[in-house]
Amino acid sequence: MRFRHPDGSIVHLAYCTNVHPAETLDGVLAQLRDHCEPVRKRLGRDRLGIGLWLARDAAHALVTDPSALRGLRGELDRRGLEVVTLNGFPYEGFGAEEVKYRVYRPDWADPERLDHTTSLARVLAGLLPDDVTEGSISTLPLAWRTAYDDTRADKARAALVTLAERLDALEELTGRSIRIGLEPEPGCVVETTRDAIAPLTAIAHDRIGVCVDTCHLATSFEDPHTALDALTEARVPVVKSQLSAALHAEHPRDPAVREALAAFAEPRFLHQTRTTTPAGALLGTDDLDQALAADGPLPGTAPWRAHFHVPLHAAPAAPLTSTLPVLETALSRLVGGPHPLTRHLEVETYTWQALPPELRPRARAQLTDGIAAELTLARDLLTDLGLKELP
Repeated sequence: MRFRHPDGSIVHLAYCTNVHPAETLDGVLAQLRDHCEPVRKRLGRDRLGIGLWLARDAAHALVTDPSALRGLRGELDRRGLEVVTLNGFPYEGFGAEEVKYRVYRPDWADPERLDHTTSLARVLAGLLPDDVTEGSISTLPLAWRTAYDDTRADKARAALVTLAERLDALEELTGRSIRIGLEPEPGCVVETTRDAIAPLTAIAHDRIGVCVDTCHLATSFEDPHTALDALTEARVPVVKSQLSAALHAEHPRDPAVREALAAFAEPRFLHQTRTTTPAGALLGTDDLDQALAADGPLPGTAPWRAHFHVPLHAAPAAPLTSTLPVLETALSRLVGGPHPLTRHLEVETYTWQALPPELRPRARAQLTDGIAAELTLARDLLTDLGLKELP
């Protein structure tokens, strides 16, 4: 979906396909047929943006076989779909029964991360629509915080510098500019937007910036205005933003609240949980069940937020809610000003099948309806900010 900003530039809205697990190119092609095209039709649009997640094997197949890449581009065109952004965070196995900490491997100190992201950039250059010259890729925020020492930090920094050089060469070759955004996430070396400033200013290359995920922003209790002001002042580009909402519990000491939260503790993904102290310090656990344990380390005197991407249009039932207001505030700053801070927006609710059983879509059509409803909400927020939806 495309929108014209009041300054005349085009803002792209997509939804991320990591909600439809696939490890192979055949699986990606099936996604387009079974999910992405039905969402487009449900919205009544001639064109729909998707943020592709390409696992290692799918990316390798595309980058090593030009005919396969042309075939994917042709399939996108045939189904009324377009790609300007990729989700390069998960490397493989995102559809496994247990993902948890595995999603953070390999990290930016490992050569496989550089090779994979280079492949994604080359693929994206070949998938961009004919009238689009800029693409974006979100990626791991350096590494999970443990076992990350100065040696690994130096390797990660060198890898990102090498990546920037490769992206420069790719633009010279193709005329397509691809940028990479580190996606701050709770528990990682770069947990907050503030954590991203030092490593990115050290690299000082405009092809390497930040992907602002509004669920992660909210989970870490970051104020959108403060976060985006700091990035702007540091001249760190916002490469893309993922529109998502976290789980919010206003009174976590209440037994009814804890019972409701427990329904969201599940074995597949990590749900990092955070709260704040009266002095404003951040306290947290790596997972929701750790926070809910009888001897859990988090006090119940202030609200809790959990890294669980809840559907944008359907907040959890009371006594829980979502952080949609944080998304709305962030979006007003990202694209509501005289010029957009980013032109790539991506709805990323990958946790539909991890929701409590009674909230999960039971059929493919229900998932289609849910994704279409999320995109409709995002579209309405954009038009309320003065952007004009394009055909």
